Amino acid sequence: MSGKKETATSVHVANAQEVVPVILSGGSGSRLWPVSRGSYPKQFWPLLTEKTLLQETALRGVAAKLCGPVVICNAEHRFIIAEQLRDVGVQDARIVLEPVGRNSAPAIAAAAFVAAEKDPDAVLWVMAADAAITDTQRLYKALESAVQAAQAGYVVTFGMKPSRPETGYGYIEEGALLPGLSGVCRVARFVEKPDVQTAHRFLESGKYLWNSGMFVARASTFLHELQKYEPELYECVRQAVEKRQTDMDFERLDVESFKKSPDISVDYAVAERTDKAAVVPADFGWSDIGSWDSLWELSAKDENANAVYGNVMLEDVHNSYIRTDGTLTVALGVENLTIVVTQDAVMVAHKDRAQDVKNIVQRLKAEGRTEATDHARTYRPWGFYEGLTQGDRFQVKRIVVNPAQKLSLQKHFHRSEHWVVVEGTALVTRGDEEILVRENESVYLPVGMLHRLANPGRIPLTLIEVQSGPYLGEDDIVRVQDLYSRE
Repeated sequence: MSGKKETATSVHVANAQEVVPVILSGGSGSRLWPVSRGSYPKQFWPLLTEKTLLQETALRGVAAKLCGPVVICNAEHRFIIAEQLRDVGVQDARIVLEPVGRNSAPAIAAAAFVAAEKDPDAVLWVMAADAAITDTQRLYKALESAVQAAQAGYVVTFGMKPSRPETGYGYIEEGALLPGLSGVCRVARFVEKPDVQTAHRFLESGKYLWNSGMFVARASTFLHELQKYEPELYECVRQAVEKRQTDMDFERLDVESFKKSPDISVDYAVAERTDKAAVVPADFGWSDIGSWDSLWELSAKDENANAVYGNVMLEDVHNSYIRTDGTLTVALGVENLTIVVTQDAVMVAHKDRAQDVKNIVQRLKAEGRTEATDHARTYRPWGFYEGLTQGDRFQVKRIVVNPAQKLSLQKHFHRSEHWVVVEGTALVTRGDEEILVRENESVYLPVGMLHRLANPGRIPLTLIEVQSGPYLGEDDIVRVQDLYSRE
């Protein structure tokens, strides 16, 4: 995979062990549909390098020799996050699970309470899991300034120097330099996403910065300001953290307490109200990758300004982004297009309409189309499955189980299953039996039979599952025992 790459060079950040990276992984990235969907959003995809956006984000803290990150996410994504972090050697992350989405302010508050248990004055470096940064050396220089300002009691954000009249970002008006703090300014005001004319005026004035959404502040400072401006939110999240429970390697926030928290962004809750707001003007190649057009800008391009990923053939094509996950995709005599092909969807759009993809997702949701949120491939804690074909009273799936993992002990009321192993070895529980099923062997599981599938080997187990019966929905699963605490 090509594209601009971050430089993973170790750097020095003052008092690094006091800086806690906080990674917010709650977005669905609907403007990057059909690749990014609720079940597997953009932060889990390798869109620019061989690593996913989540992995790139976590490794920024590793390169700066900071302590392990606190990751705030929903329960459905917990195993994906844990596996992706392990794959790049991030072993000391604390993964905190939100029972419901309540926007960025409660999420950051939860991280602040968790960090404050060890050190109330720990400096939080809050960042989204799905942003790209192309110049990490400049990032760490800006972080150094932000940490110093945070230690002086400020709530600091990074303001990106705008390169175009962007209407998809909020803006920050840059105020006076703060005395004694190199490269740090007061925030004159935060500005909502502007119209085109206003964005042009902001760009020409040279006084406005893009709001990156990254924040640096002491845990104690952030919590003090939150208690001052949003006391109800403060108390709800405090109780949710205090009553949290440990589930394997995860920390589950208390459901009832967290659900009572107001749904509000950190901008509205604290940043726009505090008198301690500061900004570090910077230019380190930041992008929230909020659209296919922004991804095209960040990607490596051919001599005709095309960014191409996957099995693609072009002739007389210019200024376009073409991506496929396997199906041969051919474009001829077109320009300024975004073409994205996945296993179950094809999206073709003019590049100027990149921001409108979310409207299509809303229409799909309104029509009850599963393609709005779910991929053909569905990830589970033990691996994944994907549908191959479906007809009247039958369905065929490909199932891949990771080494040393197992599915729940379960049964079905409406379907029977036939498993054919094509790679690896399966240990199958069938009623009171345990059976080893090897490559090119099969096993039959009648309706109502208690069963479990496990991979005892060191390579992934791949099998073909043929389901038959009057109802084949995923909710026809009665779990008797499960390693992953699912109902």
